[in-house]
Amino acid sequence: MADNSSQVPTNRFSRFTGLATLAGRVAGGMLAEGARQMVQGNRPSSKSMLLTPANIKRVTDQLAHMRGAAMKLGQLLSMDSGELLPAELTELLARLRANANPMPAKQLSQVLRQELGEDWQQHFADFSFKPMAAASIGQVHQAYHDNGDKLAVKIQYPGVKTSIDSDVDNVASLLKLSGLLPAEIEYQSLLTEAKKQLKNEADYLQEAAYLQRYRQYLASDDAFVVPEVYPALSSANILIMSYVAGEPIETLQAAPQAERDRVLGLMFSLFFRELFEFKLVQTDPNFANYLYNRQSQQLVLLDFGACRDYSEQISNGYRALFASACDNDLVGMEQALTKIGFFSQNILAPQKTAVLNLVELACEPLHQSGAFDFGHSDLALRLRQAGTALSMQQNYWHSPPADALFLHRKIAGLYLLAARIGARVNVRQLLEPYLHQTVTEQETYA
Repeated sequence: MADNSSQVPTNRFSRFTGLATLAGRVAGGMLAEGARQMVQGNRPSSKSMLLTPANIKRVTDQLAHMRGAAMKLGQLLSMDSGELLPAELTELLARLRANANPMPAKQLSQVLRQELGEDWQQHFADFSFKPMAAASIGQVHQAYHDNGDKLAVKIQYPGVKTSIDSDVDNVASLLKLSGLLPAEIEYQSLLTEAKKQLKNEADYLQEAAYLQRYRQYLASDDAFVVPEVYPALSSANILIMSYVAGEPIETLQAAPQAERDRVLGLMFSLFFRELFEFKLVQTDPNFANYLYNRQSQQLVLLDFGACRDYSEQISNGYRALFASACDNDLVGMEQALTKIGFFSQNILAPQKTAVLNLVELACEPLHQSGAFDFGHSDLALRLRQAGTALSMQQNYWHSPPADALFLHRKIAGLYLLAARIGARVNVRQLLEPYLHQTVTEQETYA
């Protein structure tokens, strides 16, 4: 089996050079493809020139080598289903999956010595140098504690944390220069929020705190399993947790319909608890953040780096929004969206109507009193088309509030997963208990 490990570039110059080289090679590839199409008598489009197999491979290979914010930003920018970016750029960025190259053993050893000391091996009865997974910010290894506990050891790539600001700025500049990022869009606030979110994700002590909060919130719920943190061995760059067994969530595609429906029902139910009870939402919809244990029939929750606290105002704003959506009350939806922070920019009446129609479309599962069949619905496609029409036809590059953007990312991920495994979920029934919850009940979870 080929070794695909590669040294993580750790200084700003090497990371900028990598991005600049990538931009040059992609631009060169676009020119070559354009010339090829013109020779054939075709008028090339930016999409056909950009989305060539060679260019897609260049982007994914380079970002898999760089890891860090350069790789993560693509996921953040593409998370709003076409509402913010042109379809061809969204399509390219959506291909940036968290499948990074692992660190070479020598670089991995350096990180372990730096974090746990020269005698780092004394903390483990056994440590596997081959990672179980390698993502954008770190990689995960299997190990055994001296007491026999099976562990999952999450190790951050060196240089990732200190390169976040420069990586985000460099990627944004390259997108702007490409001409694919519209000049009208106000994206600085999004970039600021992306930097903040990425720095939170790169702080493993913060993630450990979020993880422990979730363990507390779900302690009495046997439907979920959350790993246990080993705080004595963890640091800002290494997170050591109990190993939890499970299969990839996508394997549910082959499960009986009732099992698929139950598991996705658990996920929607958990989302409503996050938003209305915990006021803490794990906003990363990556399928790899979930496992399913068939023996215990439990849903395993992994990776809490992208957690986000939500204020009472935002939580109650979405409560009012969902309640109005259930009643087909467009006036109430507009008031709720304004409370959440929408429409703070200059907006024309037809544009506001288009936004309301888009949100109403996203709430389609709430309009049914029975189960919504995600597997036989084209809702995701219609949402993308409506978002693109809003930006292109209405000439409205609307950047939602950051809190809303991350929350919508989570909802879109749930819809996509439900469609992927063909689940039928009565979303409205799961939501109903929270629509008329009293302040006293809310404060119980504060």
